[in-house]
Amino acid sequence: MSVLQENFKQTEMTTLTEHACRIKEMLRQGVEKPYKYVIDVSWGDPHILGVKPLTFVRQVLAACFYPQLMDGDKLPVDVKQRAQKLLSWCEGNSVGSYTNTPGITEIIHCVAHFITQRDGGVPSDPDNIWIHSGSQWSLANMLRMLVNSEGSPRSGVLVPVPCHGTTPLSAEFLGAVVVPYFLDEEHGWELQIEELHRALESAQQVCKPVALYVINPGNPTGHIQSRGSMREVIRFVLEKKLFLLADEVYQNCIFAENTEFVSYKRVLSDMGPPFSDTLELASFHSASKGFLGECGLRGGYVELVNIDPPAMKFIQVLFNTSGCPPVAGQIALQLMADPPKPGEPSYPLYTNEIRHLSSTWLGNMKKVEKVLNQLEGFNCQPIKGGAFAFPRVHLSSKAIQKAKEVGMEPDTFYCVKLLEDAGVLVSPGCMYGQKEGIYHIRFCILTPEDTMEELLRRMSGFHLQFMKDFS
Repeated sequence: MSVLQENFKQTEMTTLTEHACRIKEMLRQGVEKPYKYVIDVSWGDPHILGVKPLTFVRQVLAACFYPQLMDGDKLPVDVKQRAQKLLSWCEGNSVGSYTNTPGITEIIHCVAHFITQRDGGVPSDPDNIWIHSGSQWSLANMLRMLVNSEGSPRSGVLVPVPCHGTTPLSAEFLGAVVVPYFLDEEHGWELQIEELHRALESAQQVCKPVALYVINPGNPTGHIQSRGSMREVIRFVLEKKLFLLADEVYQNCIFAENTEFVSYKRVLSDMGPPFSDTLELASFHSASKGFLGECGLRGGYVELVNIDPPAMKFIQVLFNTSGCPPVAGQIALQLMADPPKPGEPSYPLYTNEIRHLSSTWLGNMKKVEKVLNQLEGFNCQPIKGGAFAFPRVHLSSKAIQKAKEVGMEPDTFYCVKLLEDAGVLVSPGCMYGQKEGIYHIRFCILTPEDTMEELLRRMSGFHLQFMKDFS
């Protein structure tokens, strides 16, 4: 069994989720608990947590799915115009029609324009963009292209630790060796180039590394890479002849002051030849993350850079087997790429909603860092971006021994007790990978303000009692 198979334990979360369902049912039946409802912050879905969808997005979607809504005067003019334009791009003027496999041509061009603007004018070619049912689907397809499941030695993929579980599990399912490289927690979860060299060297005897996977902003860590760090990574990837997979889905969730998101494509372009015209890159983004938060609509894309023509032909064949992406997800991507503009009727409300979310989530981030770092036994690194806090929990030997007695990982045991005693569902760090003897929890911070205040109140009270009980 691989190192990351040991660490990425999806069964841990399954156990917790099933337990949470039982507790919710008990509460519905009137069973007395110290709380009246469960706060589930185990996933990065803001709508589940009570965040209201953006009005403009939902109005356009509603008009596209039920065009008769445009007959009256209840919808703003620009909403009607956008819905009519989107429907004109659909076969038969219906969202129920099939689309081209890469996505609706006009929407792909909108995404390319969005990328060009984001990257300061660095051009984006629509022919290099594919829309899929979520960014993880795009990533899984790229792994299918890169991994030779029957080769000897096996293909290897360098994956950060900690890391959300989907990518390493996808790589291993395809027959790849997952090669872990550890982010530096003591320095804000930085990606250290020396650690990449160590990881690559450790893999030489067991596999042939073909790709490096990076997440920026980090999930679950909340770190943001600097331009300098990204330049080092690019040099490393080119020198070692690897393919760079850049997961950039949280690019709109930036909280730290004097910090900005810069894409790997932008840095690659700024470095110039031989990097900008040689290094092979796949960049991923999604309508599920950030202010849209439309997780259930399933809309993500991949942009490919510097792919050799023969490889591109193979990718086209591979992607064509997936069928067309969901039209609702494609519409969400178009609305993300082309939001209301100044002077349009929907612009004032749209910008106010974005400002409110940004202010709320920035406030949540500051509260989480302040409250947790004041509690004995917690250590939370600065949350610069992304959707999650990933604090370290210092567990006593008594708590660790008790976890072993009941057959649980120590941080899973902590999460089970937090759920049972305080009605808060978070994820254990063992799901994401961590160093031996070190424990974490992960929870989403993209909540309404009152939800975060209640969450921290419950967590603080529970943690103080837990530390007392297992001192």
